[in-house]
Amino acid sequence: MVTWLDDVTAKEIRTRSFELAVGERSVPGLLWTPPQGAEAGPLILIGHGASGSKSEGYVVALARGVVRMAGMAVCAIDGPVHGDRRLDGVQSGPLPFLQFSQVWANDPTVTDAMVDDWRAVIDELSKLPDVDGTNVGYWGLSMGTILGLPLVAAEPRIRAAVLGLMGLAGPTVERLRADAMSVSCPIHFLVQWDDQLFPRERAFELFDAFGTTDKILVANPGEHGAVPDAAFKASAAFLIDRLGQAAHRVN
Repeated sequence: MVTWLDDVTAKEIRTRSFELAVGERSVPGLLWTPPQGAEAGPLILIGHGASGSKSEGYVVALARGVVRMAGMAVCAIDGPVHGDRRLDGVQSGPLPFLQFSQVWANDPTVTDAMVDDWRAVIDELSKLPDVDGTNVGYWGLSMGTILGLPLVAAEPRIRAAVLGLMGLAGPTVERLRADAMSVSCPIHFLVQWDDQLFPRERAFELFDAFGTTDKILVANPGEHGAVPDAAFKASAAFLIDRLGQAAHRVN
């Protein structure tokens, strides 16, 4: 069951917040679309990184840019121990980062729970007249790849994805390897050349493991969080292009 909260339209972008019950979990989310009355367009999901939230500056900027450029719907939800899933009000910083690292290492259910949350979100948003839930893209780096790659592998409604700032490493490395091998949709993969969290060699291994032959690797200089603005824009353009192609094939 979904509960719709704020609904504000400003500068030709409609922003709605919601909470979706998935089992015993409450999933907080934001949905950005063109103003009310717009035709249904493809849906892009954004998975934020560790220490951030659905309201992170780059998430909001990316979402609003996609709505303006392409008239598509964009949704972001808070990841585990992040954002409005927390009870202490801490929205960003080292505490969520450290707690996610602990959860990732010690809770084998966290990945499947996030996949279930995202799939329930797609199901619910598909009921809206301005969202085409059959033509979906995914964008997520770092933690957004750790938890998003399994979603991309499992969800046939996802037609293209942007992933990266991650490699074959960490507590779920074998899960990531297996899921990467089963991915068949187009992939745009981002690497930071001097990534201090996930070295580029591990990132190259993950890229190589993707089962799809339609994949692009883009490397930029700098450490983990130093993704340049141009890379954000290019990755958004990739999703807009590929989802547009998918919509054209259906029509």
